[in-house]
Amino acid sequence: MNQAVKDIQEAVAQLSADDLVSFRSWYEDFDAKIWDEQFEDDVNAGRLDALADQALADFRAGRYEEL
Repeated sequence: MNQAVKDIQEAVAQLSADDLVSFRSWYEDFDAKIWDEQFEDDVNAGRLDALADQALADFRAGRYEEL
């Protein structure tokens, strides 16, 4: 673990309860944005095409369960 990560961990550990709530909310949004961008990149690059094709084939063949 590098020093920057250790510094962040120490800073987070010192946050007040209210600041921790604010930080957690910010981090959840930040993390979700990164995940969304990666997902979009994967879709645009065609990395999910085979999975989508298989899911559609399974659906058309009746191999699915309704929840």
